Amino acid sequence: MSKINQLQAAALSAPVNKIEPVKAPVKKPVTTKPVVSNPAAAQSAAVKPASAKPVAVVSKAKVTKPVKEKVPKLKMERDSFTMPKAEYAQFYVLKERLAKLGQPAKKSELLRAGIMLLTAMTDAALKAAMSKVPTIKTGRPKNK
Repeated sequence: MSKINQLQAAALSAPVNKIEPVKAPVKKPVTTKPVVSNPAAAQSAAVKPASAKPVAVVSKAKVTKPVKEKVPKLKMERDSFTMPKAEYAQFYVLKERLAKLGQPAKKSELLRAGIMLLTAMTDAALKAAMSKVPTIKTGRPKNK
């Protein structure tokens, strides 16, 4: 932790004074009367006929939108791996099967589903499943 000097310590211990924002004065709109060359026409225009229908006032009710919950954005992790061609080909077999079942999937989704299944296994079942997977040399293949 860094050391603070006396001035900083005094600033931290001093009470905080809240400053209220300055409100700008509200200006009223200026209304002007129209210039009329014929005063009699202006009076007849200002007088409403008695047979006019009253205008129905429609109040707008505030419609509140449903508040969406903010889901925290998932952090993604990129990785590379090595696997035999025969096992890699199983991605395409599984993708075709899922497409026929009406549930298309990506390779990453298949890997994630496999991880979920392995996680749900008991220790004995996980050990038995991993014993069936042969160990391979990792890395990129050499260019011929």
